[in-house]
Amino acid sequence: MPNLLLVSDTNNGKTTIVSRFVSQHPPALNPEGEQSTYPVIMIQAPPQPDEGRFYNAILQKTYALFKPTSRIDQRQFQVLSLLRLVNAKMLIVDEIHHILAGTMLRQRHFLNVIKYLGNELQIPIVGVGTQDAFNAIHSDPQLENRFEPAWLPRWTLDGKESSLEYRRLLSSFEKLLHLRKPSHLDEPSMALRILSMTGGTIGEIADLLTRSAVYAIRTKGEEITPRILERCGYIVPSKRGKRMT
Repeated sequence: MPNLLLVSDTNNGKTTIVSRFVSQHPPALNPEGEQSTYPVIMIQAPPQPDEGRFYNAILQKTYALFKPTSRIDQRQFQVLSLLRLVNAKMLIVDEIHHILAGTMLRQRHFLNVIKYLGNELQIPIVGVGTQDAFNAIHSDPQLENRFEPAWLPRWTLDGKESSLEYRRLLSSFEKLLHLRKPSHLDEPSMALRILSMTGGTIGEIADLLTRSAVYAIRTKGEEITPRILERCGYIVPSKRGKRMT
């Protein structure tokens, strides 16, 4: 089955994207009120590449009754049977870069578990994570061939199309903030200032603009200006570690 590996920097919207996809494909209930289908299942990879915890996460997500102390092979059988029963069409594994928290042997074993599920169920598997996720998947030649990488880049002003998309994003934020005065966030000087402060990840942009909007309301300015961007309490990512020393 075709698989996908969604890769981007931290705080750049990966989980939000897949969570929205899951919400668009909710479980369907039969007339008796019992769960009959579960088209898309999304779990978070365990903190370490642990097969048992992986199965537990799937069983918990589908509200299945199971014994965490049961043998691995029993939970594996239960997972396979359950996913067939609920007619699962896709499995999404978020934070898949957690694989790298284990030894090479445990990493290899965990990747084999993912490969086995895909083979047995014949459903697409979507891995979501950072650059480390790409490195983890590409450590296995067979998985490398199965998982097509999709990169989620940072926002940028480089190039006409990228610049236009970024400024549209800022315009959308401005509409959502509902300040009484226009802030003109999409103007070149403001757009560049916001980009330089946040590094271009959508999570940082949202944090900066939210803090700025709150500060603008509290100070009765009702607009975001360069001065408010600097005084709203936002700390640029490169200075956060230095502030603790």
